[in-house]
Amino acid sequence: MNTLKETINYLEDEHKEILIFCDRMEEKCLEILNGNVDKEFFKNAIIYIRKYADGRHHKKEEDILFKAMLENLGPVAEKVVRGGMLVEHQMARGYVMELENNLNLFEKSKSDLTKLHILTNAMAYVELLRSHATKENNTVYPFADKNLPEDVKKKVSEEMKIKIQEEKKDNSEKINLIKILGI
Repeated sequence: MNTLKETINYLEDEHKEILIFCDRMEEKCLEILNGNVDKEFFKNAIIYIRKYADGRHHKKEEDILFKAMLENLGPVAEKVVRGGMLVEHQMARGYVMELENNLNLFEKSKSDLTKLHILTNAMAYVELLRSHATKENNTVYPFADKNLPEDVKKKVSEEMKIKIQEEKKDNSEKINLIKILGI
């Protein structure tokens, strides 16, 4: 990763994987409408989201790219990053927390209400992430690439390269989880 463009391409590739995951989660939500709650899928989905979609992807954005934008691009970045992207990251975490809470309740009660809440929170997450990835790909990333100073772009790229190399050292769990989830 020698350029910010390569860094952005990598983040966009992660978005593609996350969006395929979202399609799969939507399919599992449709199954709920037919009476089937695939508890194991949703448990593994929560692990995938927390460790990879949020724990790796969002973490790289927050700790590296967004941090550089906030430090260098003034009020516009403040509005876009703090008022938009970081808020959406937190919203996604909230949906996942509620999904997990209702999945646990469902295991005890099997009630229609807990099914509804599983469906609602899973689909809220899906729709949020679809919209979120589009905003980042079409607006946030190009804004960063166009406006960050060259030395900052280089620093972001170097930090991202190190982080990605660390992540690739231990990818076996992720690969296994992707197979289990069918993505």
